[in-house]
Amino acid sequence: MLPLRDLNPTRRFPIATLTLIILNVLVYFMFQAGLTEREAYRLAMEWAVVPRNITQHFDGEALLDIFRAMFMHGGLSHLLGNMLYLWIFGDNIEDRLGIPLYLVFYFTSGIVATLAQVAISPLSTTPLLGASGAIAGVLGGYIVLYPGVRVRGLIFLGYFVQIADISALWVLGLWFVLQLVNGLSSAGMLAGGGVAWFAHIGGFVTGMILIRVFTLLVPQPPPEHRRQMLYERHDPREGQGYWW
Repeated sequence: MLPLRDLNPTRRFPIATLTLIILNVLVYFMFQAGLTEREAYRLAMEWAVVPRNITQHFDGEALLDIFRAMFMHGGLSHLLGNMLYLWIFGDNIEDRLGIPLYLVFYFTSGIVATLAQVAISPLSTTPLLGASGAIAGVLGGYIVLYPGVRVRGLIFLGYFVQIADISALWVLGLWFVLQLVNGLSSAGMLAGGGVAWFAHIGGFVTGMILIRVFTLLVPQPPPEHRRQMLYERHDPREGQGYWW
């Protein structure tokens, strides 16, 4: 399923989420777009995370690499896929936590995700880059807070494409299972390039844990009041958008 939107309106415009998307797009088109394969690899080795460098000498520069890598991508499709998921699911996490705590949530998920992949392949010299780990944290937080909210997306059935609404529990749950299966199958190895499956897994689990902790720090209205707020913001033209 390719998600297009969630039927889960917010109270505030997602300033932080939009800013993160703009920064990711700017970094890609300013520094990465148009590079040859060799130039792109050299830039990734200099600016992104190389697991072997992290395990051999973790310092301030290594931490900077982790942050820089969260704004770099391996290609336009990688960038667009990540930004789509961040736009669909990030706004509701930002709305629930507020901007400062949301940014802490996002970057903490990204850092832990990177370190999870490094732990699996500590001697790898293949650079790790992309916002996928941080965004996986957003998905983990979303599945905890809004498991019953419906996600509208495209389902591909051979030559046929159908639009369907499926609960976030199924959409994101199946996404996580796919990461887990692929991660265990690959044993986390990225020789010659590939997907950092364990970064996705680490980010997702981190997001599930952090959202529980952070929502304790942010006063939340009672469940019945949250349902009423969602009902008041609900567009009746969309049909029933929430499962509780």
